[in-house]
This record gives sequence, C-alpha cells and structure tokens, in this order.
Amino acid sequence: MREKLEREGYSGLADRRKGRLSSHRIPLQTVEEVLRLYREQYSDFNVRHFHEKLREQHRIEISYTWVYAALTGAGLIAKKRRRAPHRRRRERRPMPGMMLHIDGSKHRWFQDDRWYDLLVILDDATSEICYAQLVEEESTRTVMRGLREVIEVKGLFCALYSDRGSHFFVTPKAGEPVDKQRLTQVGRAMKELGVQMIAAYSPQARGRSERSFGTWQGRLPQELRVAGITSPEEANRFLREQYIAVFNSKFTVKAAERGTAFRRCGRADLDWIFTVQTERVVAKDNTVAIAARSWQLDKSRFRHSLAGCMVTIHEHLDATISIRYGPHVVGRFEANGERRGKVGSPRKQRPSHFPTATTATALSLKLKRQAARAT
Repeated sequence: MREKLEREGYSGLADRRKGRLSSHRIPLQTVEEVLRLYREQYSDFNVRHFHEKLREQHRIEISYTWVYAALTGAGLIAKKRRRAPHRRRRERRPMPGMMLHIDGSKHRWFQDDRWYDLLVILDDATSEICYAQLVEEESTRTVMRGLREVIEVKGLFCALYSDRGSHFFVTPKAGEPVDKQRLTQVGRAMKELGVQMIAAYSPQARGRSERSFGTWQGRLPQELRVAGITSPEEANRFLREQYIAVFNSKFTVKAAERGTAFRRCGRADLDWIFTVQTERVVAKDNTVAIAARSWQLDKSRFRHSLAGCMVTIHEHLDATISIRYGPHVVGRFEANGERRGKVGSPRKQRPSHFPTATTATALSLKLKRQAARAT
C-alpha cells in the first residue's frame, strides 16, 4: 500500500474490484426461482427450514446467509431484532437416560382454528426426541401413556424434569415450592419405578424444551400441510413413522460421555403402575363408587363379604376398571360398566415341577419310611 501511494497517489489505495462483477455472483434466474418458491410454496417456512428445502427438494446449493439476505431484501421477511444477552445455559447431563424433559405445547398445528397439545419427551444429554404425540389436552392419562411407551421402548431413566402442572406436582400456593410429600398419580407411578421428579420454577429453567418447541412450531405445521395431513390420527402416524426420525437426525447432539443410563425395566406390572388409583370403602351392599359411577362386587373365594373394607380402584389407560383388595382382584369392568372376565388373585403360575401340598406330604412319608428301614 505504501508503494502504491508513492507511485500513484491516493488513487492507488482505491479498491480495484469496485465496478466489477463478483465471480461468486448468483445468476439472476436462480434468484428469481428462489423468490418464486418462497412466495408460492414456502411462505410460512422459517429461513432455516426454507434453506434446507432448497437443498433437499430443489437442488439449489446456496448459502443460508445469501438466502436470508435475499428474502429480507425482497421484503418477504422482516429483519430479526438484535438479541438481548441470554442467561448461561445449564450443562447437559453427560449420558443419555440420566434426565428426560417432558412438556406440552398448545398450538394450531393444522394452521386452522383447531388447537392441540403436542406432548414431547426429550433426552437432556442429546436432545433426542423419545416421544411426541398430538393430544386433545395434556393430562394425567396422556402423560402416563407417553412415559410408559418410553419405558417399554428405551428403558427406565433416572430423573424426569417438568413444569409444576397439576398432573406432575401438588403446589399448595401459587409461586411457592411444590409439596413433595403429596404425590400426584404421575408422581406415585414414578416413585414406584424409582424415577426422581424435578420441578422447574420458571420458563427459563426449561429452556431446552422451550427452544425445542420453537423448532417444532416453526416446522411441523408446514410439514403437515405439505404432506396433506389434516387429522390428529394421521399426524401421529406421520410422527411415529417418519418425522421423529428426521427431526432427530437434524437436531440430536452427541453426548459428553459414552454409554447409556437407560436400563431394562424388569417390572411386569406396568399395567397396574400406570393407572389412576383411588381408594374407597366398600358399602354394605358390596358396591364401590366414584362420583356417579358405581360397581357391584361379587362374593369372593377368600371372604364372604367385603363390606367395610378398603379397596383400590384402578382406572387403566384403555378406560377399563379393575378393583383390588390387597393383592386380590375383586372386580374387572369395561369402560361402559359391564363386567369383564373372572376375578381372582394375581398369583404367579406354579411351575409344573413344583410339588403340590399332597405330593409334598407323600414325599415326606416316603422319606420317613426309608429312614426307619435304614435304622
């Protein structure tokens, strides 16, 4: 630059590329095609999602920065506001299965006037989506159904991180800490399985799941529209069979440590754990009731009457009802109240080689006779 200044004066310091076309300039036809695609097909996509579609569906290999600049320059999207300083993120758990996040997001997922909750369970260590389903409303039963599926598919995990919704925790007063001694139905099920429950006290504390929902809301409605899906049943099938795997391939990160904290669930009684349980005293006419619903108990083999006894009513996830007195099942009913099958105690089947009481007595007498002859 000094030599140019001495040789040519101040004009020698000017940028000689000025006025020349860049060798990296995007052809005008490509620019027009990109803007046309956004206007006609992808107007509700965010820039990152639209950029991926250009590469995957239309084979247009251009940078994200250029696409963003082109869309803002054409006035098709608004410029982003400058981000404010954010809080320091909590470090991820080092291994999958150490902690799962569960949360629901109410949104117009079909881009009409219908609102549904998207219930998502994701792993803290990798952001892998373990479960995602559209439901009418996030509730005790929908949460239990999701947790049971994760346990059956991936195994038991160590901790569950959630908001302070009434189906997760009992909060005596708004804004105060949760009461860990008074368990909800979900809390009771997790305690039986040895899973720790952790409550979040602010949206910022659930930042990982909140950011994930931002991605879901910016992508899933558009994917459902492109696929022509308009019902929750079709959407849930699409999530299970296609979209969750695609989502995980794009957004799952590598865990800090090798291995997994998921472990195989050895419990064979998940049908009883994941139920809504209510205790009731049997009336004198051997009936039990919840609100306006009443069930008649038959005479059992071990007791002529259960009047005055405390029984547990189990409302299963498939809407059937079971009533237990201790380990004994004293009633099974369909969702409409009709009696279902036979009742009895849920005893384990005796192996064929295990001696019955009569066989054991005969064997004992035989051994005594042999001992008497030997003496």
